[in-house]
Amino acid sequence: MHECGHRTAFANRQLNDAIAWWAGLLSFYNADFYRRYHQWHHRYTHQPGLDPELEQAPPASLGSYLFELTGLPWWLAKFRGHALGLSGNFSGSPYISEDLAPQITRSIRLQFLIYTVVFLLSLISGNGFIFWFWLLPLALGQPILRFVLIAEHGGCSFEQDGLKNTRTTLTLAPLRWLMWNMSFHVEHHLYPSIPFHALGRAHGWLGPHAEQLADGYLRLNLVFCRNPSQLALPKQG
Repeated sequence: MHECGHRTAFANRQLNDAIAWWAGLLSFYNADFYRRYHQWHHRYTHQPGLDPELEQAPPASLGSYLFELTGLPWWLAKFRGHALGLSGNFSGSPYISEDLAPQITRSIRLQFLIYTVVFLLSLISGNGFIFWFWLLPLALGQPILRFVLIAEHGGCSFEQDGLKNTRTTLTLAPLRWLMWNMSFHVEHHLYPSIPFHALGRAHGWLGPHAEQLADGYLRLNLVFCRNPSQLALPKQG
């Protein structure tokens, strides 16, 4: 969904948008909303008060860090966001313009219509399909995903400099493959039009200039675990 949201997975724009929408459906995102949200994140990367990824304050203690890894804050934020989207209320989302709001509301309502139909069919059949083949895998995958995503900007500078506010994490090839090379995150953020398969080559040029380079997700998360306060937002004033 992320790569198609950037429209760099395929040469065809319509194919990118269609696959992004269905991938979002499966991962409990709405791709039409996410694309605008994510554009704003790239525009104001790690800028408090501007980057929508910082709307929910990052963990600042061991307890909140471990809670973040459970994925529960993600679930709570998703339910709240979808509820507002279903009602057409995007007042807290400056990246959703008034002219786009009806289109995105329709997209979210269609998504939930599909959820409702699948849920009813699962209920009628009594096989628990929606739980075993969607909700449970999604829930089990979230801690692993949080473990990876927290490395992208967590503990980085809140400056506007993309070489400082984003981190590239050097990791094993299978994980790079699973994450569509998003471990090369400095490279992706500086040049989001570079497709996933070229980010490794871009790292050869940009990696030496990046301030934030981590040698593996496990080592980095152990650092966060020992000192979670480095993830906190800067103090105002």
